[in-house]
Amino acid sequence: MVNPRFPRTRIRPFSSPFTLIALCIFLTLSFLFTAHSYSSHQQHNLDSDGGSAYGFESIRRSVLALKTDPLKPRLDQIRKQADDHKSLALTYASYARKLKLESSKLVRIFAELSRNFSDLMSKPQYRTLFSNDAIPVDELVVRQLEKEVKERIKTTRQVIGEAKESFDNQLKIQKLKDTIFAVNEQLTKSKKQGAFSSLIAAKSIPKSLHCLTMRLMEERIAHPEKYTDEGKPTPPEVEDPNLYHYALFSDNVVAASVVVNSATKNAKEPWKHVFHVVTDKMNLGAMQVMFKLKDYNGAHVEVKAVEDYKFLNSSYVPVLRQLESANLQRFYFENKLENATKDTTNMKFRNPKYLSILNHLRFYLPEMYPKLHKVLFLDDDIVVQKDLTGLWKIDMDGKVNGAVETCFGSFHRYAQYMNFSHPLIKARFNPKTCAWAYGMNFFDLDAWRREKCTEEYHYWQNLNENRTLWKLGTLPPGLITYYSTTKPLDKSWHVLGLGYNPSISMDEINNAAVVHFNGNMKPWLDIAMTQFKPLWSKYVDYELDFVQSCNFGI
Repeated sequence: MVNPRFPRTRIRPFSSPFTLIALCIFLTLSFLFTAHSYSSHQQHNLDSDGGSAYGFESIRRSVLALKTDPLKPRLDQIRKQADDHKSLALTYASYARKLKLESSKLVRIFAELSRNFSDLMSKPQYRTLFSNDAIPVDELVVRQLEKEVKERIKTTRQVIGEAKESFDNQLKIQKLKDTIFAVNEQLTKSKKQGAFSSLIAAKSIPKSLHCLTMRLMEERIAHPEKYTDEGKPTPPEVEDPNLYHYALFSDNVVAASVVVNSATKNAKEPWKHVFHVVTDKMNLGAMQVMFKLKDYNGAHVEVKAVEDYKFLNSSYVPVLRQLESANLQRFYFENKLENATKDTTNMKFRNPKYLSILNHLRFYLPEMYPKLHKVLFLDDDIVVQKDLTGLWKIDMDGKVNGAVETCFGSFHRYAQYMNFSHPLIKARFNPKTCAWAYGMNFFDLDAWRREKCTEEYHYWQNLNENRTLWKLGTLPPGLITYYSTTKPLDKSWHVLGLGYNPSISMDEINNAAVVHFNGNMKPWLDIAMTQFKPLWSKYVDYELDFVQSCNFGI
């Protein structure tokens, strides 16, 4: 019987699908909430227990939880830091080896630091952290790993900081060495090119000098009867052995005139001085005019061409025969700049002036002047400052050549001029023998003939056809020819170096009988040293119309 207070209700199934869906959502949310609360509670228990129940954690974690483990990124970061500092230590060890530090201690330290990182990662308790991603990560182990890694990183950075100063200094030193090497290479190259350019400048003909030569030649062609000596008897003074005779061989008309000018102006009795000027055929007319324009204080000047000495031919003179060889011509004319500057020591011997017979006439003085007993040889780049007649009063002690010695210390000895690795040179000469200077040489022609010096010169010149005994030039064969027949003169007779040495004292120059502008900076060139040029230019005949019209010296 039904209670009337509680009416009977009929239990019906879900009236709609929406009701069923709502119920499912509710049950799902309830389950998830309960699981989350339980998991948080369990994690709290693990933290408080110090991880004593970690063996059951794999049961409590789902597969999704393992894949999203928050310790994994932290572990990867620790490993990356360790690998980075391991590589950094290896890099600094390699860098220390490259810089070649005096101490190898740093290399060993950095290598040891790198091994420490490797050894740390190889420990069993840490190796398992990276061996399998499915194995859960223990935070305590991670913390311990992180602590040890940080300690090693701290040590590595401290060592790097202490070593950085040494590395920086060594790097600066290395860069400085590289810079010095590069600069030295450039300096060597520039020196070679500069020496070659200086050689070209020294052997060039200034425009004013060329102009003067051409004007004098025009004068010679216009008035041949005024300047020629053809058909006229030889003046007796030219062959008088009782007078003071000078030999001057040059193709530079101004330079030759300065030598004669300076010698006659400083001579006590200039009318007793005879100058034998020899030039080539091309400059003969200009020389004849120049020395006819004034009387040079009564001094006697003979002007001749080298072609006038008929005995000077290739069948008699070894140099002339050698100059005809193809090898010697290639040596001079088939060399480019890079080839010509390889041997800077002997670059000057590539000067074509050594092809000129004028440069070798000094070895034929007795045959050129058979009636003379003594001759003073002068280069065309000298200036006479005092009377030179005192040279004729010097007792030559039977020697052939009177010259000023140029050696000091180990410089300007025979070893510097000849090839002492050649057995002939080594057997005949002492490499320590003092060398002497060409430019002002007093020759006793009688002693020359007695000692047969010309034959001696020919002998050695023939042997040196391939230039194995000495390089080109006239000083080495002169040193050989007059090896034991040279008398040293007082140094005040001849001061050298005004064409290359700016440090010569003016006191030494003023006390000298002859000053010599040997070197590339000749006084008639723009590259001449200004402090010495007035010594030469005061003897130039600027009052001559020909000199003025060519603006010589301006």
